[in-house]
Amino acid sequence: MDKSRVLFVCIHNSARSQMAEALLNHFYGDYFQAESAGLEPGKLNPIAVAAMADIGIDISKKTTRGVFDLYKAGMMYKYVVTVCDEASAERCPLFPSATKTLHWSFEDPASFKGSDTEKLQKTILVRDKIKSTIAAWVHELNP
Repeated sequence: MDKSRVLFVCIHNSARSQMAEALLNHFYGDYFQAESAGLEPGKLNPIAVAAMADIGIDISKKTTRGVFDLYKAGMMYKYVVTVCDEASAERCPLFPSATKTLHWSFEDPASFKGSDTEKLQKTILVRDKIKSTIAAWVHELNP
């Protein structure tokens, strides 16, 4: 069975898109092959790494990638999913091969204020929203 290729895109590829990629691959890897990239690749957010480790998924070795590099390389995806705010999503390139482009807006963990514990708690909430959005989407595709 061919897996559907999915690309998750956000600003820096440091938290939301990385978590979405890991969650889709972990829970639905039999059906999907997920990747992630950013408009302006930055550094992997250590709090996002901790939030994923909290549920037993290790993303600590992941690197950030640029979406335009994937586009220029001719990468093909069935779904391209932006997980950033609306204005940033509009800057994403169109992948001609994408069957569908989706937009799921999630808060940016890089914007969270407070202690590391407070930031982790807020990032866990974002992780859980991403996880439930993915589960609902997969169920919608395969009821």
